[in-house]
Amino acid sequence: MQNSQINGNEWRSLPYLQEKRVFLRLAKEDDIAQIISFYFNNAAHFEKVSSPKPLEFYTAEFWQNKVITSLQDFHGDRACNLFIFDLDVREIIGFINFFSFIRGAFHACILGYGLSETAQGKGLMTEALQLAIDFVFRELNIHRIMANYSPTNERSGKLLQRLNFTIEGYARNYLLIHGEWQDHILTSLTNHAWKLPEF
Repeated sequence: MQNSQINGNEWRSLPYLQEKRVFLRLAKEDDIAQIISFYFNNAAHFEKVSSPKPLEFYTAEFWQNKVITSLQDFHGDRACNLFIFDLDVREIIGFINFFSFIRGAFHACILGYGLSETAQGKGLMTEALQLAIDFVFRELNIHRIMANYSPTNERSGKLLQRLNFTIEGYARNYLLIHGEWQDHILTSLTNHAWKLPEF
């Protein structure tokens, strides 16, 4: 864990999560060039399951703001946006985003993720997600993680199944992708070690 400060005030510790082949952390300003390269090189790959990104998404200015807002969202208990790095070459190979945090009587969030096309089929995303989910459950005390995928995205479905996500439903016309409303399968994973927050 690393401590971070915003405007001179210390907030929650930043995660640094490491396994045998990967490590995960929030983005830093020094990562911006590598982040842009990662998304640009995988644009066609990611557009198979999501709409194309606007041109500004691939600019340093966009990511300078994104690095700041991601840090603020983490400290503000709104999101935890992590990049996956290959441990050997220290390069970004993917991302894991936990977002739309809801507390109150829910204590839940939504999960999104993506892996470089060249890193597919090696179990790297399974390894990274196990790390990230454990952190979100244990350190952020999230009770429920929701993850949804297209019926045509069999790889994502098998990944979530390996991680013990449970299918809860089928949502018709769920997301607007490439100008068309597309169905999604709804899944979730529950934290059985969740603890009632102390106030």
